[in-house]
Amino acid sequence: MKRASAVATGLLIIGLATLYSSSAASGQGNKAGDWTTLFDGKSLAAFSPIGDANWQMAEGVVQANKGTGFLVSKASYGDFQLKAEFWVDDDANSGVFIRCENPQQITAMNAYEVNIYDKRPDPTYGTGAIVDVAKPSTMIKAGGKWNTFEITAQGPHMVVVLNGTKTVDVQHSGHARGPIALQYGAGTVKFRLVQIKPL
Repeated sequence: MKRASAVATGLLIIGLATLYSSSAASGQGNKAGDWTTLFDGKSLAAFSPIGDANWQMAEGVVQANKGTGFLVSKASYGDFQLKAEFWVDDDANSGVFIRCENPQQITAMNAYEVNIYDKRPDPTYGTGAIVDVAKPSTMIKAGGKWNTFEITAQGPHMVVVLNGTKTVDVQHSGHARGPIALQYGAGTVKFRLVQIKPL
């Protein structure tokens, strides 16, 4: 009886250890320091669509080329690091909105819009900028290739890095917390990976 109990205990320990290691390896957590994958090319379960953009899943990406709208995260975030991989054509109007105060009506007035808009009529807040908050220190065109945004928001301090180049480093106290929103406005827009790490 003792031996059976010992074997059962040993199996339980091995099972728990396996569960812990696979969980740690996946990085799917919500504690500070853990990366959570919001979109991996397979499921949009972490997002709710608003608007009439024709978001479609295809070949490991989510893409749109008609309508207007957003994919809005179901969870809200305050202080975080965000990684997003995106592809746009030259005529695209898109962006990653953070700390959205009203997830049903998202604008650059009630959220921070990290812009993806190479041909913005007023280029002051073009690709890599935070619209009406911080101009990009370096003008980078995103059209026709895969790009990576790394966005850090910690209290009023926000940093935007596009393809390894820092475009924004600013202090601004406007919006403290809210969902993340991926925008479709014009052209062709694709996202293939979105990850977040609470700070």
